[in-house]
Amino acid sequence: MHARLTTIQLQPAMTEALGAKFTESVLPAAQQQPGFRGGLVLADPASGKAVLVSLWESETDMHAGESDGYYVEQIAKLAGVGLFAGPPVRETFEVKLQV
Repeated sequence: MHARLTTIQLQPAMTEALGAKFTESVLPAAQQQPGFRGGLVLADPASGKAVLVSLWESETDMHAGESDGYYVEQIAKLAGVGLFAGPPVRETFEVKLQV
């Protein structure tokens, strides 16, 4: 299993809006992607920092969304409503343990 982490600095008081937009628009698109196995939206309202975690069956599945424009489209959905205070930072990892 593999994970993509996207760290975002949000505009002040936008953590609730991030959760709502993710649930309404990003999650349904993710669920249509081959190999998608779930995710998390983590947010600290005090600092405005958020981390989006998506889990993928394989590294190939995870990267397929990057090459076909899926990832960029999803980030644009969030950026387009004025949530971001800075550019998102993307990292990928191999999941070594899931409990």
